[in-house]
Amino acid sequence: MSFPLAFRHLVDDAAVFPPGLAPLPRAVTEHAGHLASGHAELVGPFVIGADRLGELAGQAGPDLFPDGLRVSVVAGPAALPEVLTAFAGTDRLGPAAIEFKPDPARPLGPQIEELAALGFPGTVYVEVPRPGTPSWEQALALVVRHGFRLKFRTGGTEAAAFPDEDEVAAWIHEAVASGAAFKCTAGLHHAVRHTAAATGFEHHGYLNVLLAAARARAGAPLSGVRAALAERDPEALARAVTALPAGGAAAAREAFVSYGSCSVLEPLEDLTALGLLGPATDNDSEGPHA
Repeated sequence: MSFPLAFRHLVDDAAVFPPGLAPLPRAVTEHAGHLASGHAELVGPFVIGADRLGELAGQAGPDLFPDGLRVSVVAGPAALPEVLTAFAGTDRLGPAAIEFKPDPARPLGPQIEELAALGFPGTVYVEVPRPGTPSWEQALALVVRHGFRLKFRTGGTEAAAFPDEDEVAAWIHEAVASGAAFKCTAGLHHAVRHTAAATGFEHHGYLNVLLAAARARAGAPLSGVRAALAERDPEALARAVTALPAGGAAAAREAFVSYGSCSVLEPLEDLTALGLLGPATDNDSEGPHA
């Protein structure tokens, strides 16, 4: 299967996080299977909580990952020294990124300064407050100052965890204007914006976010970014993404680096169903959803 630039390494494998909650041994084995499959170019690093790094190192044997397992670690401030120690103590795990979750009970600025002082060897993402608040503006300024990236939480297990189009548009528009790249986490289960039948939650689509990033990079006003996020017609959205020139797709992915998903196969199936990828091979379609 040939992967267009727009989708390469778009999906970080967060199989062990809600709502999937895959057992770690199964998630690790399936991740190795994804990396050996025809859809390997879709897949980013394996996402794990800081408290499970030691457990993960025991699962990531050379039979599955001859060159080691690339890992993105979700960690709060208290866990950061332990994360560095864990990576230093094994050659089985490669530090692709750290996804920093600030302590809401502490001022944000000192936490980001402490994070910068650690000198983490991989990419650093900082989970930021929702837009329109002084803490969001402070977070954006500090992330830009230290050359970090932003992490936007686009959903969760309750309706209040889902920011609306105005909020996500503001995040993307201001991030692009500042030159900061971002990833998303939670809620982007499918390609297109939709209302989940089981919960009634309003889910953003990862293609909507991609198109919004492309428009922001092209200089579109906030209203144009918001319109991309609000699009619910799968065919219209697929046409708009397909129509992006190569430079526009590259610019969009420079801004929107990836998103965490508890399933790798669901995004693959959506892209195939929308005609944005070639037909899946037998190897692409095998295996349970994570």
